[in-house]
Amino acid sequence: MSQKHRKTCEVCKCNREVHDVFHREFVNVRERLGLGDTLGRANKEICLQEGYTWVPAGLTSEQIYDYMSCLPGHKVPRLGTPGEKARERLLMLQLPKQDLALPYTRHVEVQHHTSFKDFITARNDIALDIGIVNPSLDRGQDCSGCGDVIPRGAVGVLAPRIGDADIWHPSCFTCTTCNELLVDLVYCVWEGALYCGRHYAERLKPRCAACDEIIFSGEYTKAMSKDWHSGHFCCWQCDESLTGQRYVLKDDHPYCIKCYEAVFANSCDDCNTVIGIDSKDLSYKEKHWHEKCFLCNKCQVSLVDKQFGSKMDKIFCGPCYDAQFATRCDGCGEIFRAGNKKMEYKARQWHEKCFCCCVCKTPIGTKSFIPRDQEIYCAACYEEKFATRCVKCSKIITSGGVTYKNDPWHRECFTCTNCSASLAGQRFTSRDDKPYCADCFGELFAKRCTACSRPITGIGGTRFISFEDRHWHNDCFICAACQGSLVGKGFITDGADILCPECAKQKLM
Repeated sequence: MSQKHRKTCEVCKCNREVHDVFHREFVNVRERLGLGDTLGRANKEICLQEGYTWVPAGLTSEQIYDYMSCLPGHKVPRLGTPGEKARERLLMLQLPKQDLALPYTRHVEVQHHTSFKDFITARNDIALDIGIVNPSLDRGQDCSGCGDVIPRGAVGVLAPRIGDADIWHPSCFTCTTCNELLVDLVYCVWEGALYCGRHYAERLKPRCAACDEIIFSGEYTKAMSKDWHSGHFCCWQCDESLTGQRYVLKDDHPYCIKCYEAVFANSCDDCNTVIGIDSKDLSYKEKHWHEKCFLCNKCQVSLVDKQFGSKMDKIFCGPCYDAQFATRCDGCGEIFRAGNKKMEYKARQWHEKCFCCCVCKTPIGTKSFIPRDQEIYCAACYEEKFATRCVKCSKIITSGGVTYKNDPWHRECFTCTNCSASLAGQRFTSRDDKPYCADCFGELFAKRCTACSRPITGIGGTRFISFEDRHWHNDCFICAACQGSLVGKGFITDGADILCPECAKQKLM
């Protein structure tokens, strides 16, 4: 149920669309518009047969499928899907009943009934129409919405009020103002552009932000960048008229002074009375005071624009706070006066200027620091005194170091002993406690394949074959005649060559 003139729930004041309060019966848009419908029951049966709450008129089942395939999935009005609710929402928003016929209005005065009827008649005769679906274009045309080409044979939508020269993709047939799909292809034309019924009306007439009806009266209120019937610009809480009255905006809603102070104003922590909109509200840690009540709890001096301290939910001027509660700096031994910035770490506290590096005496402030044995170090001094150093260059390793044989190295310092290529993140091996890259190790120390002469490194699990004083990669251990692999098979040597038994036998015959 709505509040008086509002389109909102009287319990929570949300718009009705938020509560999913829509039409649940079959809705024929032509009947809703008052245009009549010769299809009647047959149209409803076609929709239900195809599984939709609405389908374009005059299409076959296949053409209906082609049209629906062009729409965004969540906008397809298929029964029992989010698209069904989306259509119902658009019906309510784009074609509000109070824009369609006088019996649905509640706030059009008797003297303006004729103006309302003239508006409806002119709209229906000049601007209002229903788009026509062309299921298969006989030639390619540019879409009047997005500008892209609609190819020959594709689905297009025509707006007879604009003319046959313009055509749209089904998904581009939208309102110029809200960019929503025009529900059931219902559109209005204004200056050559498409509009839904709601926004067409708003091009010509103001709409009341409270009751959502078009305003036909020459006198109305403009406030908050919106239009209102003169009697409808009311307090969001008590519904009293705000026309000509002071009001306060809260969450985009207007409130009279009395309701705003009753609902939103804070109470003074000292005198327990409301802090009205004409009083200055001074706050600290969720507590609030009138300006005249913001006083030291001990000496009652005003604390407005003065430093103060807080203890046990009470506020004190600087001298009173220091006299009763001030603590002392672990650096200089002096007290922390009210308003002084205090630096704390592990139950110890310092003045900001006293919280400094024990080596260079530079104040730490908001910079990073490192504690060690009850002392505080800045990052630079800590690194100089304690940081890990590279065994090769002796410089500090700040990040991304490499450990080899329990020694730290910079990544760029950990290189191949032979070619100086970086070994960080690469395969390597060692000889005599020195690191080598795979290539150098192979060239310098590895056995060489009798067939290809390349090193047999064994890195990465490479297998090889040895026979007498010769060695082969697994892939190179093949018959010299037929090139077949001899791995795991018998073979016969023929000088420098090795042969499989079959090739050896043929050579001897």
